[in-house]
Amino acid sequence: MPEADLIKAPIERPADTVIEEGKTVGVPFSDDPKFQLRNVEVFYGETRAIKNISLDIARNEVIAFIGPSGCGKSTFLRCLNRMNDSIENCRIKGSLLLDGQDIYDPKRDVVELRARVGMVFQKPNPFPKSIYDNVAYGPRIHGLANRKSDLDDIVENSLRKAGLWNEVKDRLDAMATGMSGGQQQRLCIARAIAVSPEVVLMDEPCSALDPIATARIEELIAELSESYTIVIVTHSMQQAARVSNRTAYFHLGHLVEVNDTSKVFTMPEHELTESYITGRFG
Repeated sequence: MPEADLIKAPIERPADTVIEEGKTVGVPFSDDPKFQLRNVEVFYGETRAIKNISLDIARNEVIAFIGPSGCGKSTFLRCLNRMNDSIENCRIKGSLLLDGQDIYDPKRDVVELRARVGMVFQKPNPFPKSIYDNVAYGPRIHGLANRKSDLDDIVENSLRKAGLWNEVKDRLDAMATGMSGGQQQRLCIARAIAVSPEVVLMDEPCSALDPIATARIEELIAELSESYTIVIVTHSMQQAARVSNRTAYFHLGHLVEVNDTSKVFTMPEHELTESYITGRFG
């Protein structure tokens, strides 16, 4: 075979597409919003990472944020429970309402907000404590249990919801750091839901897990969606297709398209969404 035939053709890139700032195609709004987010912008110093995004996140839906690395999906996710507050040069503009209340009101209790809007991170991060104490930590500091029996019930119910109880019920005093990666991530989910949040944010929760553990987390997301609003950032389009009701596509800090997940992956409305999901870039 001639050497020239072995040279790969250049990767096809989408044509330069002008994105109209603040305009999102599809169905970005909801009749029953848990979050109402309007004209949201995020700055790191003078750099604008999120550009005039408006979106509703519906009550008890699973919405997936997808897009290329660096497109702003995790930055936007962290706005929802003020995790960006810890970044010194980060500024948030716009209106961000949870059940109609401004989550960036200076009088807002951030600890209370994060109890209502829990978060599960990319890598499992159990505390260097026992399995029991990891789950009990939140209820203890929030005063949700006055008696040991109440705390025991919260721990058991949380571990059951996380699909972990039968695996750990006989070793609750064992160190959480000795669990497998998939178990640790489910423990972190149990820890997040132990304080009875209304929303669970998940930032690539399966990226460090094997396929079997990933499948268990995805089953868990479906089960939890009956009780919680779930927002998941994922680099896996297959995962977004499996777990979410709606999918939001981000591109260079813009929210390009939001639609029913089946429509995003079969009949996207925006050419950038189509280019991304068909693998032309990303």
